[in-house]
Amino acid sequence: MSPKPTTRLQKAFLKYQHVFVFLAPALFVLVVLTAAPTPADAGFSYWLEYWWLFPFFLLGATTVNTAGISGSALFVPFFIFIFPLLAHPLEPETLVKVGLISESFGLSSSTFAFIQYGLVDRRLALTLVGGSVPFVVGGAVLSFFIPEAVFHAALGVALLAAAYLMKKADMSHETSTESGVQEAVADGGIEELPDDAGKLGPAGVEADEDGQVTRVDREGDTYQYSWSGYLERFLNYSVGGTFQGLAGFGIGELGIISQLRTEVPTRVAIGTNHIVVASTAIIASVVHVFGGSFIPGGHAMSIASTPWNMVVFTVPATVTGGQIAPYVSNALNTETIQTGIAGLFTVISIALFLMASGF
Repeated sequence: MSPKPTTRLQKAFLKYQHVFVFLAPALFVLVVLTAAPTPADAGFSYWLEYWWLFPFFLLGATTVNTAGISGSALFVPFFIFIFPLLAHPLEPETLVKVGLISESFGLSSSTFAFIQYGLVDRRLALTLVGGSVPFVVGGAVLSFFIPEAVFHAALGVALLAAAYLMKKADMSHETSTESGVQEAVADGGIEELPDDAGKLGPAGVEADEDGQVTRVDREGDTYQYSWSGYLERFLNYSVGGTFQGLAGFGIGELGIISQLRTEVPTRVAIGTNHIVVASTAIIASVVHVFGGSFIPGGHAMSIASTPWNMVVFTVPATVTGGQIAPYVSNALNTETIQTGIAGLFTVISIALFLMASGF
């Protein structure tokens, strides 16, 4: 039986997703250059003023997408501590806008790349997003009233705990490699391999009646895990979702710990986390952008004041980093990823404590 038109369209899109993904920032930059509200005296030098942001954001986007955490976790400390040394201090409103615009493109790019690689569990992602939404919205509303120093300090404590738990996470359930399956998986799976007709991307997926999942990615690596552990994941993602609404990051950093503790393989946890982080970041952004118009004392954002000469470099950089991330994740040893994420959480927590102390 021939595949459905929607299935063929899905496979065609994922096969050439890098083309569509790179067209998006190209069109974005074109629209910005031709239609964005800019200073009256903006000339050629205006558009090239922040060219040096590209390598910083490329490295940052590759790092956070390899780890499956929020881009703001690196971009916010960068704009607060490093950017003023190279240019000038930014207003909080400007910092948030540049971070949100850049992160949205980078997360979307990396999400498609991980789906195409076969490292996203769509059922797990949907349950995590669904359970997190109320907490993300609640955290975003609270952000209008809670002092920044308070939630920066709280998130710093949470990330230190996450770094400790990451180092203690059991990786014994990790990947096993099956020989000779790469070509079969690339062709969509054969009878001897798991073959879920509704799968996203080239991965073979199969789940038995007990919820035991067998997943084969594009490279032929096999992952076995279960969907159990909903309560622990719900608790972590609810706390992380609240921080996501408050500070723009937190759900990816805290949530991935619960996936690893419930024996979801590292690379699948990272890939699945991308959908969760991307979805909740968009929801939090909407509340932050429009919530101030409805909540007394809330803030509102002006699109006209956006530094467009910055985002024309940060957006292409985050999209490129998002496409590179799955290959970096697949090339690295899982223990290396584990240690790297724990170290990253520690560095971010220190930066958050500095932010909370008014440094």
